[in-house]
Amino acid sequence: MKDVEKRFNVRLKYNVDTVGKRLPHADFRIRPYSIEETLDNICKYFDFNWWKQSGNTYKIKPYEYMRRHTEDGQKMLTWLSSLYNNKEEWEARRDTLRREMRQRLQIDEYLDSCVKGKKAILSKIRKYDGYTVQNICIETLPGEHIFGSIYTPTSKGKHALIICPNGHFYDGRYRKDQQQRLGTLARMGAICVDFDLYAWGESEAEYPTHQTDRAHVIQAMNGLILLDWMIENRGKQIDMTRIGANGGSGGGTHTVLLTALDPRFTAAAPTVNLASHFDGGCPCESGKPIHLSAGGTCNPELLAMFAPNPVLVVSDDGDWTASVPELEYPYLQRIWGFYGKKDAVRNVHLPKERHDYGPNKRKANYEFFIDVFNLDRSKLDESKVTIEPKEMMMTNLKK
Repeated sequence: MKDVEKRFNVRLKYNVDTVGKRLPHADFRIRPYSIEETLDNICKYFDFNWWKQSGNTYKIKPYEYMRRHTEDGQKMLTWLSSLYNNKEEWEARRDTLRREMRQRLQIDEYLDSCVKGKKAILSKIRKYDGYTVQNICIETLPGEHIFGSIYTPTSKGKHALIICPNGHFYDGRYRKDQQQRLGTLARMGAICVDFDLYAWGESEAEYPTHQTDRAHVIQAMNGLILLDWMIENRGKQIDMTRIGANGGSGGGTHTVLLTALDPRFTAAAPTVNLASHFDGGCPCESGKPIHLSAGGTCNPELLAMFAPNPVLVVSDDGDWTASVPELEYPYLQRIWGFYGKKDAVRNVHLPKERHDYGPNKRKANYEFFIDVFNLDRSKLDESKVTIEPKEMMMTNLKK
């Protein structure tokens, strides 16, 4: 490998143990015209993979089933696109995909096992400028709970409802930018509901670890249970034609999943997550083998199942979503085009930004929901949102 570094004038970093490993016919594996083909030939013998980083640096890592190179994503989308050339062919594929995906996720088995008729535990309502916040806790499976927050507009009438799954950003649903986004959407006229990841926040006490494929189905189940509860208990406040899903990173992955699972959603804004070459780096996003459904799929095809409803995909150059404008977005436009709704799928790409839920990403979300859900733009002011301490947002079930 030192010879490879010198020959190609690159730097190799390692996230694998190479001590004592020997490579047969090593010199013959070198391709003098391509560092990347050379690394392919070396890495595949040990079930390693390489990843290009900044400048001339490459990192050698263990094989990851959920992560591929951008070129692999392009090949996947090309293959998928060859399977359908019109709405009828696409919908036949979509129906097969939905059926197999539900089976592989095991979502119906979990939903059938849920506690029936259990009442939610609700905190006192906290009143702020144009919205309120209330903690919610629901027992789902025996001894297991959803812990979340409901942000409600103080304005009268029926409101949009947005389910907001969380990603792996530090501090989860308690963090400042999460409260800013949900509070602002509530001020503008949307009821927003978020909830802890599996084994994060308050639910950390109920599970041994987040790193399990069980998190994949539980988080999806929790989103659907909250949707059901809100409709059953707050239905008079909700406009059923305006049901949204919105989340970033792993929350964006679950935004896509929720739209594929439940036809009641009418708009979605997955943020800094979508790629054809990355299924999600945590078992809560890719632990169940849903991407093997219908002979093989990827997150853009799962999102395409939501066509022709309005969708916003937010991407940037600082993470795996850098390929969206040239790769995933044209694929989505083609599917929406089968319905004559090509303009209903949108992409806001932020080339100078990295993987976060910063102001420009939140602004893109606001503009989208203002448009598709007719929210009140005059209430778009994040400075009016009160940032609550974590302790205030917790149910403290064991007290």
